[in-house]
Amino acid sequence: MTTDDRRLDGNALAGPLSELFALDLAAATITCAHCGASGPLGAHHLYSDAPAHVVRCPTCTGVVLRFASDSRGLRFEMTGTRLLTVAT
Repeated sequence: MTTDDRRLDGNALAGPLSELFALDLAAATITCAHCGASGPLGAHHLYSDAPAHVVRCPTCTGVVLRFASDSRGLRFEMTGTRLLTVAT
């Protein structure tokens, strides 16, 4: 079997991702990509007075994620997150 035989397009991930985004993420554990500290989303610092919600690590203050919702749609950026763990 070749790589091309195994490849799907990104639409195939919609179903599995719906399991993650249908859950309450307040208790999800975030591991910071900047300092490696881990903790629940609820313990992180939220700044929501900008065009996007900005979540910062409580240990190093690095940005771990940004979320925006406007006329262009939903945008979710997590370059500052090494790992997001959601208990099922």
